[in-house]
Amino acid sequence: MDIHWAALGGVFGVSLGITLLTVVLFALGVAAQPRGDGGGHGGERSRGANRTATAAALLCFGACLAVAVYGLTLIIGG
Repeated sequence: MDIHWAALGGVFGVSLGITLLTVVLFALGVAAQPRGDGGGHGGERSRGANRTATAAALLCFGACLAVAVYGLTLIIGG
């Protein structure tokens, strides 16, 4: 039995990178969500800034969902 160390290292590197990317995207989504709801700053933020923050949060959460669904399709093999 032979272990192909380069392939194993490549899989580890890609897995680590995607995991870190997903965690960062989720954290950015969580950080942007209260700003989009208008919380934290009272009424001083404009309506356009709230919509931008909400859109950014939804985009981050959507990217996390896409990564999770893609991973499941790789595991299930459809």
